[in-house]
Amino acid sequence: MILSTKNEWGKLRSIVVGSATHANWPTTDPVFSQEHLKTTWKETPVPSGAVPQHIIDEANEDLQDLANVLTKLGIEVLRPHEIDFVACDGMYNYCPRDRLLISGDCVIDPAMMYPCRDQEIQALDFVLDAARTICPMPRGQGYIMDAANVCRLGDTWLYLLSASGNQSALDWLRRKLPNITIEACDFYSGVHIDSTIVPLREGYVVLNASRVNQVNCPKAFNGWEKLWVSDVTEQSFYEYPYASKWIGLNMLSVDPNTVIVDKQQYQLMDDLDRSGFTVIPMQMRHARTLGGGFHCVTLDLVRE
Repeated sequence: MILSTKNEWGKLRSIVVGSATHANWPTTDPVFSQEHLKTTWKETPVPSGAVPQHIIDEANEDLQDLANVLTKLGIEVLRPHEIDFVACDGMYNYCPRDRLLISGDCVIDPAMMYPCRDQEIQALDFVLDAARTICPMPRGQGYIMDAANVCRLGDTWLYLLSASGNQSALDWLRRKLPNITIEACDFYSGVHIDSTIVPLREGYVVLNASRVNQVNCPKAFNGWEKLWVSDVTEQSFYEYPYASKWIGLNMLSVDPNTVIVDKQQYQLMDDLDRSGFTVIPMQMRHARTLGGGFHCVTLDLVRE
């Protein structure tokens, strides 16, 4: 297999589905240790140490269900190698989307917001093996970027300037990928773009209306049909919400007509059905607890 994926909606042929095994909240990472200073949630403390086993077990059940559904659709599903994140005080394999950015047959290895997460690449060595080119972002030079700060629209990308993606990393990306137009977005100070902007096929995008409006909407979507979502059904969480309620907008496009959606999002599913999509409702019970919905917990390897 050679990697081949340039957008978020082409027909899936191969994908990574994450794992919650040995998930851990880092205690020594210099950036994660400051999480309590910037979080807007003050009712319970930022978690620390090993994630409770019952959370891991339920998350893994949901991830396996997702893998089974994708396999039945004829998609090759790969899983990360196991790493004991408790022993090495890392984080997890739950969100492979955060770790690697794929451009065609090239892998971008970003310098992540939490330095301890760099080691997650060890669990995804088979992705590197399938790449024609690997492009590591230098460490220790001020670059900060999680791969999930990027939304790929073919030869145009969107890049979210936020806590998990700075201007220096954007400038570096532009230098490395001169044939791709990368539009900067600055409408959300949190992390990652995929619960704010969700393109489901060429010419159709779902937008988080609490963050995006007619003024700051990316120019790349001029002429596109837009589904503005003003609210979502709030999911439950265990003790601390690592993700906001908007993780309910985090969806996985299987092909330009089929999308996997959180089964609690009834209005969203109705809207997508009226737009002609086949909706597959599924659950990811700990999306808010662990910080990842269906797009986050996967990593496209081959799309038509």
